[in-house]
Amino acid sequence: MTVVGVISDTHGLLRPHAVEALRGVSQILHAGDVGAPEVLSELRAIAPVTVVRGNLDRGGWARGIPHDAVVQVEGVSIYMLHILAELDLKPEAAGFAVVVYGHSHVPRSEVKNGVMYFNPGSAGPRRFKLPVSVGKLMVDGTSVRGEIVELRV
Repeated sequence: MTVVGVISDTHGLLRPHAVEALRGVSQILHAGDVGAPEVLSELRAIAPVTVVRGNLDRGGWARGIPHDAVVQVEGVSIYMLHILAELDLKPEAAGFAVVVYGHSHVPRSEVKNGVMYFNPGSAGPRRFKLPVSVGKLMVDGTSVRGEIVELRV
Protein backbone atom coordinates (compact mmCIF):
# COMPACT_ATOMS: atom_id res chain seq x y z
CA MET A 1 0.00 0.00 0.00
CA THR A 2 1.16 3.53 -0.85
CA VAL A 3 0.15 6.43 1.40
CA VAL A 4 -0.07 9.82 -0.30
CA GLY A 5 -0.34 13.01 1.73
CA VAL A 6 -2.76 15.66 0.48
CA ILE A 7 -2.68 19.29 1.59
CA SER A 8 -4.26 22.50 0.36
CA ASP A 9 -4.79 26.15 1.13
CA THR A 10 -1.74 26.64 3.32
CA HIS A 11 -1.71 30.36 2.42
CA GLY A 12 1.94 30.66 3.47
CA LEU A 13 1.49 28.81 6.79
CA LEU A 14 2.78 25.27 7.18
CA ARG A 15 1.84 24.27 10.70
CA PRO A 16 4.03 21.83 12.65
CA HIS A 17 0.90 19.69 13.15
CA ALA A 18 0.53 19.39 9.37
CA VAL A 19 4.18 18.42 8.97
CA GLU A 20 3.78 15.74 11.63
CA ALA A 21 0.58 14.39 10.04
CA LEU A 22 2.35 14.07 6.67
CA ARG A 23 5.50 12.37 7.96
CA GLY A 24 6.01 8.95 6.43
CA VAL A 25 3.95 9.48 3.26
CA SER A 26 5.51 8.45 -0.05
CA GLN A 27 4.56 11.70 -1.79
CA ILE A 28 2.59 14.88 -1.17
CA LEU A 29 -0.07 16.49 -3.35
CA HIS A 30 -0.64 20.22 -2.73
CA ALA A 31 -3.95 21.36 -4.22
CA GLY A 32 -3.11 25.06 -4.44
CA ASP A 33 -3.09 28.36 -2.60
CA VAL A 34 0.39 27.53 -1.36
CA GLY A 35 1.06 31.15 -0.46
CA ALA A 36 4.86 31.05 -0.29
CA PRO A 37 7.67 29.02 -1.87
CA GLU A 38 9.01 28.13 1.59
CA VAL A 39 5.95 25.94 2.15
CA LEU A 40 6.93 23.79 -0.83
CA SER A 41 10.54 23.60 0.36
CA GLU A 42 9.42 22.38 3.78
CA LEU A 43 7.07 19.82 2.22
CA ARG A 44 9.83 18.57 -0.11
CA ALA A 45 11.90 17.80 3.01
CA ILE A 46 9.20 15.22 3.87
CA ALA A 47 8.51 13.66 0.45
CA PRO A 48 8.37 14.52 -3.27
CA VAL A 49 5.67 17.13 -3.98
CA THR A 50 3.26 17.63 -6.87
CA VAL A 51 1.57 21.03 -6.71
CA VAL A 52 -1.06 22.95 -8.66
CA ARG A 53 -1.48 26.71 -8.62
CA GLY A 54 -4.30 28.22 -6.61
CA ASN A 55 -6.14 31.42 -7.44
CA LEU A 56 -4.07 33.28 -4.82
CA ASP A 57 -0.66 31.90 -5.90
CA ARG A 58 0.82 34.92 -7.66
CA GLY A 59 4.23 36.36 -8.31
CA GLY A 60 7.39 35.06 -9.88
CA TRP A 61 7.75 32.06 -7.58
CA ALA A 62 4.33 30.71 -8.68
CA ARG A 63 4.69 31.24 -12.45
CA GLY A 64 5.99 27.73 -13.08
CA ILE A 65 3.27 25.99 -11.09
CA PRO A 66 0.70 24.37 -13.40
CA HIS A 67 -3.05 24.90 -13.03
CA ASP A 68 -3.65 21.15 -13.13
CA ALA A 69 -1.62 17.96 -12.86
CA VAL A 70 -1.94 14.21 -13.31
CA VAL A 71 -0.35 11.80 -10.86
CA GLN A 72 -0.12 8.03 -11.16
CA VAL A 73 0.11 6.05 -7.91
CA GLU A 74 0.28 2.29 -8.32
CA GLY A 75 -2.73 1.58 -10.59
CA VAL A 76 -4.62 4.77 -9.71
CA SER A 77 -4.74 7.94 -11.85
CA ILE A 78 -5.28 11.18 -9.93
CA TYR A 79 -6.27 14.51 -11.48
CA MET A 80 -5.42 17.66 -9.51
CA LEU A 81 -6.74 21.20 -9.74
CA HIS A 82 -7.50 23.95 -7.24
CA ILE A 83 -11.10 24.95 -7.98
CA LEU A 84 -13.44 22.03 -8.62
CA ALA A 85 -15.88 24.27 -10.55
CA GLU A 86 -13.14 24.69 -13.18
CA LEU A 87 -13.01 20.95 -13.91
CA ASP A 88 -13.48 20.79 -17.69
CA LEU A 89 -13.41 17.05 -18.26
CA LYS A 90 -15.37 13.98 -17.20
CA PRO A 91 -12.95 12.19 -14.86
CA GLU A 92 -14.68 8.82 -15.26
CA ALA A 93 -14.42 9.04 -19.06
CA ALA A 94 -10.78 10.15 -18.86
CA GLY A 95 -9.85 7.20 -16.63
CA PHE A 96 -9.23 9.10 -13.39
CA ALA A 97 -10.07 7.35 -10.13
CA VAL A 98 -9.56 10.46 -7.98
CA VAL A 99 -9.96 14.22 -8.38
CA VAL A 100 -7.99 16.18 -5.75
CA TYR A 101 -8.97 19.80 -5.26
CA GLY A 102 -8.93 22.60 -2.67
CA HIS A 103 -10.20 26.20 -2.59
CA SER A 104 -13.35 25.75 -0.49
CA HIS A 105 -11.46 25.01 2.77
CA VAL A 106 -14.12 22.36 3.41
CA PRO A 107 -12.73 18.84 3.83
CA ARG A 108 -14.64 16.32 1.74
CA SER A 109 -14.26 12.80 0.43
CA GLU A 110 -17.09 11.52 -1.72
CA VAL A 111 -17.56 9.18 -4.65
CA LYS A 112 -19.61 10.18 -7.70
CA ASN A 113 -19.89 8.06 -10.85
CA GLY A 114 -17.11 5.82 -9.54
CA VAL A 115 -14.67 8.72 -9.02
CA MET A 116 -13.46 9.89 -5.60
CA TYR A 117 -13.57 13.67 -5.20
CA PHE A 118 -11.14 14.54 -2.41
CA ASN A 119 -10.58 17.91 -0.74
CA PRO A 120 -8.24 17.79 2.27
CA GLY A 121 -9.62 21.08 3.59
CA SER A 122 -7.36 23.93 4.63
CA ALA A 123 -4.09 23.40 6.49
CA GLY A 124 -3.34 27.12 6.74
CA PRO A 125 -5.01 29.91 8.68
CA ARG A 126 -8.39 28.93 10.10
CA ARG A 127 -11.32 30.25 8.09
CA PHE A 128 -14.62 30.81 9.85
CA LYS A 129 -15.33 27.74 12.03
CA LEU A 130 -13.99 25.24 9.50
CA PRO A 131 -11.53 22.62 10.73
CA VAL A 132 -7.81 22.80 9.97
CA SER A 133 -6.97 19.57 8.19
CA VAL A 134 -4.87 17.57 5.74
CA GLY A 135 -5.70 14.32 3.99
CA LYS A 136 -4.28 10.96 3.08
CA LEU A 137 -4.99 8.68 0.17
CA MET A 138 -4.26 5.01 0.78
CA VAL A 139 -3.65 3.35 -2.58
CA ASP A 140 -3.53 -0.43 -2.88
CA GLY A 141 -3.21 -1.56 -6.47
CA THR A 142 -6.23 -0.07 -8.21
CA SER A 143 -8.22 0.71 -5.06
CA VAL A 144 -8.02 3.93 -3.10
CA ARG A 145 -9.38 5.08 0.23
CA GLY A 146 -9.37 8.68 1.48
CA GLU A 147 -8.92 9.91 5.04
CA ILE A 148 -9.33 13.44 6.41
CA VAL A 149 -6.94 14.20 9.29
CA GLU A 150 -8.19 17.05 11.47
CA LEU A 151 -5.31 18.91 13.09
CA ARG A 152 -5.58 19.91 16.72
CA VAL A 153 -4.35 23.49 16.63
